[in-house]
Amino acid sequence: MVFIGGGLGSLCRFSLSRWIQQTDYPFFWGTVLANMLSCFILGLLVGWSMRQPMSDPWKLLLMTGFCGGFSTFSTFTLETYQLLQSGEMLTAFGNVLVSVLIGLFCLYLGVKIIL
Repeated sequence: MVFIGGGLGSLCRFSLSRWIQQTDYPFFWGTVLANMLSCFILGLLVGWSMRQPMSDPWKLLLMTGFCGGFSTFSTFTLETYQLLQSGEMLTAFGNVLVSVLIGLFCLYLGVKIIL
């Protein structure tokens, strides 16, 4: 279940990144968007499982697999490192701040929508 969900999540992340690359947004926005959407989806799933118990296979497929494959912590870390290496200190720290704080907010929002 983790393998299937992770594959689907990775395909969605790849598709989202390709779509963002066709815009004029900086390269790291695809990663930020994928991470925020993943946090929101995970929040919805956590809220749902708090309301109505979710079986372990569904948790593995959706929470561990899909959200794990769709989120991109290693890519986020690499892009932040690249920003630091290119001297874009404010952008790098802004990327970290936005990703962590808005990620927490998205997870919270997803839970609150369901509960």
